[in-house]
Amino acid sequence: MSEVIEKAVEALQQRLPDGFDGTVKFVIEDEGAVMVDENGVRAGDEDAECTLTASSDTFQGIMSGDVNPTAAFMTGKLKLDGDMGMAMKLGSALS
Repeated sequence: MSEVIEKAVEALQQRLPDGFDGTVKFVIEDEGAVMVDENGVRAGDEDAECTLTASSDTFQGIMSGDVNPTAAFMTGKLKLDGDMGMAMKLGSALS
């Protein structure tokens, strides 16, 4: 597992200590994927209700608060595949 994925898992675990009511996958380009569901946060590449794809820089910016996820989506830096409502629910849980 890459260091970027390890740090992503740690960052998401801190923000979602009780997991998430749904299944979301973060794909970090050229690094791997992180799963978020009712069991918590882990490295993995499984089927999900919603898949969010971004570069490592964009993902790190979103986690640090330097990048607005909505703006990243509108400018094409954050791609969404699947349930938009699930993505919005996750955004609320992370804020």
